[in-house]
Amino acid sequence: MILVTGATGNLGSLVIENLLKKVDASEIAAFVRDAEKASDLKAKGVDLRVGTYDDTSSLDNAMQGVDKVLLVSGLDPNRYEQHKNVVDAAKKAGVQFIGYTGVSMKDIDSATNKFMGSHFQTEDYIKASGLNYAFFRNTLYTEGLPLFLGEGVFEQGIFLPAGEGKVPYALRTEMAEAIANVLAGDTNIKETYEITGAEAVSFGEIAQMLTDLSGKEVGYVSPSRAQFEEVLKGAGVPDWAIGLVADFSEDIRDNQHNVAFDHLEKLLGRKPADVKSVLKGIYNL
Repeated sequence: MILVTGATGNLGSLVIENLLKKVDASEIAAFVRDAEKASDLKAKGVDLRVGTYDDTSSLDNAMQGVDKVLLVSGLDPNRYEQHKNVVDAAKKAGVQFIGYTGVSMKDIDSATNKFMGSHFQTEDYIKASGLNYAFFRNTLYTEGLPLFLGEGVFEQGIFLPAGEGKVPYALRTEMAEAIANVLAGDTNIKETYEITGAEAVSFGEIAQMLTDLSGKEVGYVSPSRAQFEEVLKGAGVPDWAIGLVADFSEDIRDNQHNVAFDHLEKLLGRKPADVKSVLKGIYNL
């Protein structure tokens, strides 16, 4: 039995969708907060197990009969403690393997976005547990680029404090497929996979891609963080959203996410989708 946490989220639901192509639905369990929101999974024959990362008794119940767990990382500020609860419950129940979805970064100690550090704390805790594991260090999603590009990208260009830093973006759909391939296979392993695209690109290069695809000149300006925050505040963007994008942008500028490997290609058995083709689909160009 494979238990997938965060099963109604974007990544977790895609992993289950891919698992259903490889194993019988009776071999898949979904850990969810709300059973009603997972009615589609239940209809497909997936076993629903309701609870939260904070509720240790629900985690104990969810682990019954489970051989493998995919821990999809949470977004709670206290997520490291929550992740520890999942790992502890898995070990207590005799689970043999745990997969974890983290982040691909060069050096968390010098990163702007310190929240990412909990990913590596979780990895260390899983290693110390003695369980077999696979760490899926995911790069930034190609599907997430519109968050950085803004709604008026073709009229106003790209305005982002990311300098000439590069990221090997990858599709979340392909990440989920790769993760499912590992979960459905032999998991008597202790492996770290850098789940990235094959080629890193900058926002200057993305601007040129959009120019080529649309026939409209798309410029790119990299302001200081202070200038960026001032402009977005003036546009009425919430402070939390400004801070999130600015933190990611600074790490992109510093090439913290510029870690390109061929692990995704090997797990898929084909080359991942390139950024330009994905942008073409996103913007219907």
